[in-house]
Amino acid sequence: MIRKLTSKKGISPILATLLLVAIAVAAAIISYAWIITFVSTQTQQSGAVLVLENTRFYAVSSTNNRTDITIRNTGTSSAKIVSVYWSSSSFSALAKLNTYEYTLSPSTGMVNVDSSITITVKWGVSGGIIIGNWTSGSTYYFKTVTRAGQYLEFTEKAP
Repeated sequence: MIRKLTSKKGISPILATLLLVAIAVAAAIISYAWIITFVSTQTQQSGAVLVLENTRFYAVSSTNNRTDITIRNTGTSSAKIVSVYWSSSSFSALAKLNTYEYTLSPSTGMVNVDSSITITVKWGVSGGIIIGNWTSGSTYYFKTVTRAGQYLEFTEKAP
């Protein structure tokens, strides 16, 4: 004898509704977790805000001068200075300073939140290489770059 199934039963409407609600809640939780992670990562990367605090040109001798540049971090996360550039003509002609041509204080290059760092550019002869010398009345172009890629460009006129 062949039985014929005449009564096909599916899931009840209540169970179907609960299943749909559970899937929607799970999708919302996954989306929320991804968005929070993405936003916090982007905020942390762009949290450092560097501002020029002070620039001083020192005339130590006719062949050995220096410039002290103080930069403050007014952002929400720390930054590390990894490169310093300068030019005597324009931002498009910036040349990267070698590590023996400048010093950082603190020497780690870290600029913590609401603290500052001093960059001392050593003009004149360093290690037998002529870096140049600042001239009174001339305008100089500087750029500092952090490990995260943020930068601060500014001009200063020597006294």
